[in-house]
Amino acid sequence: MRLAGPILRQLLTALAIVLVVFLLVRTIPGDAIDVLGIEGDLTEEEMAGRRAELGLDRPWIVQFRLWAEAALTGDLGLSLRFNRPVSDMLLYAAPSTLTLAGLSLSLGVVLAVTLAVGAAIWPGGFLPALVQALNVWSIAVPTFVVGLAAILVLSVWLGWLPVRGQLLSPVLILGLDIAGQIAKPLHEELKEVAASPFIRTARAKGLSRRAIVLGHVLPNAAGVLAAVAGLVLGGLVGGALTMEVLFGLPGLGSIAFQAIAGRDYPVVQAVIIIFALAVIVANLLADLAHTWADPRLASGGAGPGGGG
Repeated sequence: MRLAGPILRQLLTALAIVLVVFLLVRTIPGDAIDVLGIEGDLTEEEMAGRRAELGLDRPWIVQFRLWAEAALTGDLGLSLRFNRPVSDMLLYAAPSTLTLAGLSLSLGVVLAVTLAVGAAIWPGGFLPALVQALNVWSIAVPTFVVGLAAILVLSVWLGWLPVRGQLLSPVLILGLDIAGQIAKPLHEELKEVAASPFIRTARAKGLSRRAIVLGHVLPNAAGVLAAVAGLVLGGLVGGALTMEVLFGLPGLGSIAFQAIAGRDYPVVQAVIIIFALAVIVANLLADLAHTWADPRLASGGAGPGGGG
């Protein structure tokens, strides 16, 4: 199958990421027991006993083998700091992350399609320049910086929104960033499809520019929209993590940040797995959607507009 190779490569990439993260978090001085010792005033003997009980005194390769064997059965272990099943913590945090990602992606796609189609219908107006400006914004301005600015202006100076726990600011920030990444390539594809011979035929029949763009140009550019949206969905994982930490949302990003600070290895590893699998699924869905939107890709044909 055409997707077998990409799926295998991405699974190997995810495995490599998990292994690297497993090793990197253990190179940071101190572990969860050190953090608990500082917070709970444990003696050296008590700390040594806890490390032996949790297996933290074993070689890294042994720890990885034992953890991987348990993870393959669905057992992600216990949090070293809170002694709670990691899976329960993830199930508690996942809805918040999914809500943020879903709202942001929906806003970004709707805004991108609206701007790109509008720019194609009215090429002489301000919309093409707005598409270009939004694309430059998404490339040049990190969402982390925009988030800090939003907190400073909207929450601290104006007092319109609470600093922590609100969704409006992070959804708008991520949505605008996503729109900037999608609108530009979609607009370029719309222009390329609009120059195709069958579009000239549609114009010769007397169809309006709006009818041509919505009825003929946009459907033939759906493959590019699906491909770019899939790539953006993979990158949205990192953006959601940043926004959750900035705005104090109880999602996977906040859990990962707290786990890293507390050297809570099982939680860090579990969150990394979730993020890696999310990127794999997003890329796979994008590939499937791209193929569905342009069946010629399945047989190696050119995409929409690819023939000039």
